[in-house]
Amino acid sequence: MTSRLLELSFDARQPERLADFWSGVLGVQRAEEFCDGVALLSGNDAGYRIGFRPTQARKVAQNRLHFDLTSSSPEDQRETVARALALGARHADVGQGPDASHVVLADPEGNEFCVIEPGNRFLAGCGFIGALACDGSQAVGYFWSEALGWPLVWDQDEETAVQSPDGGTKLTWGGPPLMPDPGKDLHLVLAADGDQQAEVERLLSLGAEHLDSPRGADGAVLLADPDGNEFRLLTHR
Repeated sequence: MTSRLLELSFDARQPERLADFWSGVLGVQRAEEFCDGVALLSGNDAGYRIGFRPTQARKVAQNRLHFDLTSSSPEDQRETVARALALGARHADVGQGPDASHVVLADPEGNEFCVIEPGNRFLAGCGFIGALACDGSQAVGYFWSEALGWPLVWDQDEETAVQSPDGGTKLTWGGPPLMPDPGKDLHLVLAADGDQQAEVERLLSLGAEHLDSPRGADGAVLLADPDGNEFRLLTHR
């Protein structure tokens, strides 16, 4: 049994606004909205949806997770940056330096993301959302490989990456040290392929932690991976 990646979810103080921003940047349509205020995007080429879940938490540090968007040419990179800025993004400094070939931006709620230069071999063929780049340990990369049933496609110098056997977005971890909790961030939402409780037990055996939180309106169980990053497990769907 494994879990399926159903959604990459943003903590959002204004879910509607943030959904509109990312809809414009990614060129995908808004999908349905659930009764608990979750705004969704679907139709991207990665096989998962993107959610925006309401929170009152405030961002206090750089996100541990961020999107790496790919470019097919220098013109394409410039167009993506210009489109994001026009929609409300701003340039961000995360220590990349003036000679960096990628462009670091932040969305209207301060979530950092990168627009990667063309010709990046590591992200070749991964789609527009080339990677969900995560701050995290080698151990957490191993955990997510087992949790999702995705093979490791990089494991060197404590940096790891996994990718679905079907291709698409890579999940990457940059190794220690671990950045502090930013207060609000991106999270993974999984769907159990079988019995939800049995999958909870499997994930706990792999190193997850069960967080003391009531189930949401969607029936989710709240867990944390070995680095303490929260994620949600839904019933089979």
